Amino acid sequence: MDIRTAQALVRFGLGRRGDEAPPSDPVAWLLSQLRDPDPSRFDPKPNSQDGLAAYRDDRKSPVPTGDSRALTLYKANAQAQLANALITPAPFRERLVWFWTNHFTISVRRGACLSVAAPFVEEAIRPHVTGSFHDMLLAVMRHPAMLIYLDNVNSIGPESTVGKRIKRGLNENLARECLELHTVSPASGYTQADVTALANVLTGWTVSRQNDPMGYRFNKEVHEPGSKQVLGQTLPQGEEGGLRMLDFLAHHPSTHRFLATKLVRHFVDDNPPPDAVLRVEAALRDTKGNLGAAAASLVTLDAAWQPLRKVRAPQDYVLAAWRSLSLQPDQAANLMGIVGRLGQPVWTAPAPNGWPDTAADWSTPEAILRRIDWAYGFANRIGTSDPVELGTAILGPLLKQTTYDAMARAGSRREAMTLLLTSPEFQRR
Repeated sequence: MDIRTAQALVRFGLGRRGDEAPPSDPVAWLLSQLRDPDPSRFDPKPNSQDGLAAYRDDRKSPVPTGDSRALTLYKANAQAQLANALITPAPFRERLVWFWTNHFTISVRRGACLSVAAPFVEEAIRPHVTGSFHDMLLAVMRHPAMLIYLDNVNSIGPESTVGKRIKRGLNENLARECLELHTVSPASGYTQADVTALANVLTGWTVSRQNDPMGYRFNKEVHEPGSKQVLGQTLPQGEEGGLRMLDFLAHHPSTHRFLATKLVRHFVDDNPPPDAVLRVEAALRDTKGNLGAAAASLVTLDAAWQPLRKVRAPQDYVLAAWRSLSLQPDQAANLMGIVGRLGQPVWTAPAPNGWPDTAADWSTPEAILRRIDWAYGFANRIGTSDPVELGTAILGPLLKQTTYDAMARAGSRREAMTLLLTSPEFQRR
């Protein structure tokens, strides 16, 4: 395995599975994952109808003992997502799914999101990771999980029919995060007045949670009447105003720059090289926001083939370890608990800006100690395999001679495997 193949498996993937042959052409392998259909299959496939029904039924008739219906769904779906990542033959594509899910963070810290977190991924994110950013943005903004998480279900236009009757008003959370975290970013120069105006535009974008069909609906009774001005755009009242504004935001140059910076930071370097950002930004601009083109442009960056500098987040780290031993989903019943104990429980980011994406956030002394403790326990799974041979097979030329020598001198296979899993080169991506 040459250095570029090793880098492709780690930087853009989830680490090599020991039972799979490395790609002979790493660039072609990565690009094929952007062209080919997503191989993921979930049985049953998560959907919002089932998730919202579980939430409704929990409220009507709580489960007397044990997990609620919503929590049961969350646990099963989260474990299924991790199991899928464990065996996927398209790890670059899966990394993109997790990247965009984090970009558009929803969190089950808001309990009402428990049963719709997985549907959010499968309905709003996964179908669009190589498609149009506009389509992904629209799917996100209409998805029950996002509308619940950022309180748009509770946002009422002050001058709407309902607003004048019950004297409840606007909630700006969705509008603020749409501008700050999802699209143009503060670099665009938007103002508080723009946030308030966009919040008014988005009144009426809500969720039916009691009556079938459950899911997104536009409720004109809570929509703020009249035209609005956002970032210089004059928008009509009704749902059409929101649709026009999302189209404007999706294609805004500041959005392209913001997305390009985040992509380069995630896949290349904590400090994104300006020329790399410009290349990805140009791909977005020239294709009117095609995310597959943006991902393909990452692969062509010179910086993408430099030495690995980033630190694997807990989910990446644990999955890489399990993949190295070619473990199967039926052997991974506790994956969800492990990533939680290491600091990154599934869909549980502490704030709308998602999980952090720099080495400093994941390499604190406490975090490293937790990894060492876990690695020592996990290393027992090595069985009779040779850890030195395994390290050479999964890391290739990325395995440093000092780590190789330390493993060769280790007193047991378990100690040698622990050295591999806790080495700097295994923890980098």
